[in-house]
Amino acid sequence: MTTDDGRDGGPGPTPSLRTARVLRVSETACDVWHDGRAATVPFAATVPSPHTERFSPGHLVAIAAPAGGRHVVVWRWYDAVVLDEERDGSVRLWEPAHGEVLARPRPGCPHLEPGVRAYASAGLPGADWWVAAAVGTGDSAPPVDLDEVAELYTSSGLWAAALG
Repeated sequence: MTTDDGRDGGPGPTPSLRTARVLRVSETACDVWHDGRAATVPFAATVPSPHTERFSPGHLVAIAAPAGGRHVVVWRWYDAVVLDEERDGSVRLWEPAHGEVLARPRPGCPHLEPGVRAYASAGLPGADWWVAAAVGTGDSAPPVDLDEVAELYTSSGLWAAALG
């Protein structure tokens, strides 16, 4: 499918995205927990490797579920710890692979107390790091920025490469 500006918009309609929690990671796929069960889902070609160094148990991932196609992991949120809030409203986080980082809270992100674990992401437009929501313990889908991930993939013409 080609968009009005001539870019390859992917194989059809934008696939739906859902979240899952990472249990184990290999270089080609990760075991995830979603809807009360475990599944193994491969990484999309658009996800940078080495995967075993970039993904860890506890991370939250976005899985693209195209109609009639294979599901793939297209994004990841880090499991970080809130250290404090800065005067400008940014949140200082500690994430094991990156140490301390400053993140902008996503619109609708509740106030996060120091010591709370939170889902953070890097790479979405508008900030180096974003913090989306507190890490939950239930199986419900956490309120993270799935729409922004879908928009990034759509506006950058990444769906064909991710799902191909």
